[in-house]
Amino acid sequence: MCSDRKALTRLALMVAFAALVGVRQADAAQCTISTTSVVFGTYNVFNTAPADSTGTVMYRCNGGARNIAIMISKGASPVYFARVMLKGSDFLGYNLYRDAARTSIWGDGSSGTSAHFEADPPNNQNIVVTVFGRVPAGQDVRAGSYSDTVSIEINF
Repeated sequence: MCSDRKALTRLALMVAFAALVGVRQADAAQCTISTTSVVFGTYNVFNTAPADSTGTVMYRCNGGARNIAIMISKGASPVYFARVMLKGSDFLGYNLYRDAARTSIWGDGSSGTSAHFEADPPNNQNIVVTVFGRVPAGQDVRAGSYSDTVSIEINF
């Protein structure tokens, strides 16, 4: 064990979102999307409970938008389970979920993930969807700021 164990409990963790808007044929459908990041704060390597946090995806569509699909990329990870936040070559596992129980990994619908779907979104109303994040307990990592950037894509 390291002699500077207290330093290991101080990690700044953040997952930032970059938004993309998919465009449909010229049927005048339009959607906008904005996000708030999932900020985990300080991760304590001695804590036996996971570090949980939330962020949001907000979208607004006009009357021509149907069958909304919102997907979240893998970020720096080559797979959805588990995503990783990086600090140089060091990494810390985490994931993003569609549900508060953190059982449904939010991805693109492949590899056991699911996307957010809305068949007929309300006209010209802001729809806020919560992104649930979790850093599992028991990861022995070095102190520092870990982060990841994922892309959020809305198709309609």
